Amino acid sequence: MSGRADLFVVCKSCGSEVSAYVTECPYCGTRLRKRAPKLERDRPPKRSRGTSRARTRLARLRANEIPGIRPDSRPWATIGLVLASVAATIAWESGAIAYHRLVVFGPPHDEWWRVLSAPFTYGNVGYQFAALLSVAIFGVLLERRHGPLVVAGIFLCAGSLGMVVAAAVESFPLAAGGNGAALGLLAAWAVPGLLAARRGEEVELDWLGVGVFALALLVLPAIITEADALAGATGAIAGLLLGRPLARLRPARG
Repeated sequence: MSGRADLFVVCKSCGSEVSAYVTECPYCGTRLRKRAPKLERDRPPKRSRGTSRARTRLARLRANEIPGIRPDSRPWATIGLVLASVAATIAWESGAIAYHRLVVFGPPHDEWWRVLSAPFTYGNVGYQFAALLSVAIFGVLLERRHGPLVVAGIFLCAGSLGMVVAAAVESFPLAAGGNGAALGLLAAWAVPGLLAARRGEEVELDWLGVGVFALALLVLPAIITEADALAGATGAIAGLLLGRPLARLRPARG
């Protein structure tokens, strides 16, 4: 037998075992090689009559599953976060609830729920598109790696913590939308690649694309009033801090 190393390789970014015949990690999207290796077409050597047939015992595969590659599951947490943001916007646009009751508009006082609802609420369509596109992309990547609970937790923690800091530091803040939450997801997803690059390992990630998304989210406050710069920076820092221990965990399987 040629051994397990012929069938699987280890992703340097997320540490998961994937098929040796794929070019990108299905869990984190890291590019493993420029092109897939060629399949050997040589005939297997003939066995002597007295040799018993060797059998490989593998775990039972699920439906539509390929050895070494987990079948894609729907990113329910990411879908739910995007839909919740759309629902919050529809709620205030339709007059079901006032906009200022959902966002951080001055000190929250006893309306503490505003720090939780503000990351889901948008008053600008362009801001909503940019933030939710980032949430969708990096939420899906992170959910494939660690599962839905991690994505929901990082979104709420990074987004709400950014609103709390903005309300506590700024004299009369106006903060809404998910720039902090999106930056938190982006930063948490990028941590394994950053750590690998720091160790001198070769990581084939699209750093230019990640940088473009991060820069766009960071400069949004200069264009959109409700996109608070302090909330965004706090969300990015929270994502980096949460992503560090997550980088030591093995990707979720399922």
